[in-house]
Amino acid sequence: MKQIIKFTFIAIISSFITLLGSKYIQKEDEVTIIYQNEASKIIPARNESNNLSNTNVDFTEAAEKTVNAVVHVKNTTQETNINSRYYFFGGNNTRKMIGSGSGVIISADGYIITNNHVIENSSELEVTLNNNKTYIAKIIGTDPSTDIALIKIESEEELTYVPFGNSDNLKIGEWVLAVGNPFNLTSTVTAGIVSAKGRDLNEYDGNIQSFIQTDAAVNRGNSGGALVNSKGDLMGINTAISSETGSYVGYSFAVPANNARKIIEDILEYGYVQKVILGISGGSLNTSIADELNIDETEGVYVNLIEKGSGADISGIEKGDIIKSIDGQKIGKFSDLVGYLGSKQPNDIVLVTIVRDGIENIISVTLTKLETYKLNYIGLEIKESDNEELKLFGVDHGVKIRQVLNKNLKGYGLEDSIIIKINDKKISSIEDAKYILDNLNESNPIKITFIDKVGEINSFIFR
Repeated sequence: MKQIIKFTFIAIISSFITLLGSKYIQKEDEVTIIYQNEASKIIPARNESNNLSNTNVDFTEAAEKTVNAVVHVKNTTQETNINSRYYFFGGNNTRKMIGSGSGVIISADGYIITNNHVIENSSELEVTLNNNKTYIAKIIGTDPSTDIALIKIESEEELTYVPFGNSDNLKIGEWVLAVGNPFNLTSTVTAGIVSAKGRDLNEYDGNIQSFIQTDAAVNRGNSGGALVNSKGDLMGINTAISSETGSYVGYSFAVPANNARKIIEDILEYGYVQKVILGISGGSLNTSIADELNIDETEGVYVNLIEKGSGADISGIEKGDIIKSIDGQKIGKFSDLVGYLGSKQPNDIVLVTIVRDGIENIISVTLTKLETYKLNYIGLEIKESDNEELKLFGVDHGVKIRQVLNKNLKGYGLEDSIIIKINDKKISSIEDAKYILDNLNESNPIKITFIDKVGEINSFIFR
């Protein structure tokens, strides 16, 4: 079974890749360019592009609005390797890794949204505008589970920005533009249509996604760039492509703008992303599952469990109900449900259309916040930390240890400590911790880095 999981994971990685641009290794005066494969070179394009001449859609206005608001992001990281020649003298070899991607200015005062993988582990972030002006950027906050990050530059002049649109209103078949910096080619604009919505790239990885799928041509370096409609409104943040070669082959994926906007609003207000739950567990319907359940419905989400005390429980949703829509938005599969809830806040009220015993009903549900999460393998229960709690510990990110469930850890006084990293990856929310652990190889150790009540930073390794 482990072998099957291993090979499945390898296959997934080879098929779905993020769009981080070319990376460089810098050693003193020597710079070597490393490409993922030969396809990253600029080659003549075959005459297979979409024919837009027969459409009535004018993209010039949208392009003009967008190109000056999409920026080039250069991420410099430091990588330290022990040099065997100097090992006994304590020497090491530090080299610079330089990656590039895109970002979208979303306010006149310099806030920029991009992908987390574009800015991850940065020691320095440099942003270049379409007018070639360059700025040093600082990271405001990140949400690794959705691959969204918020950065900021300081400019003396008001900046051109892209307004958010309502991504829920996007229609399959609607024309969109992708704007970014593939292969360090600045301000590149490509066009395509919305191919699908609520797309989950891997339904077995424990991290349910809900991407907008398009056929607009994107490549490495497009990550963090804009997906806009024909009016120039921001519909999504380009994040990944489906490819076995590393280059575009017809499918690209973007985080919906509604979800991205909610994420950055939470980062600005709370310092972390508030996740909401309906309070149900279940799965997507299809013909085989419908046959097993002896029901006629083949689309929607089948409710298998109800979380006690949740909005679903209080409102009267029951096991066996089939969710067909929320607020009029069709729910054909579980990723549709996750995607729609990803744009909502705690205490928001949604209208859930369910089918029960063949009869359709609309139920009003108050959404609740995802409060705690059990790290069962480790034996810790964690909760979100607010900005005031984090300030007391002198950190700007982390989750609080609410309860120690592992008897072997009870003597260490871990309660109320703040976990700041798991396997050296920054943790800002429960979802961050869940995402890392859900995607961890069973054979790998787990390293928990935390800061205790007296301000000391310690780590535990679990094997």
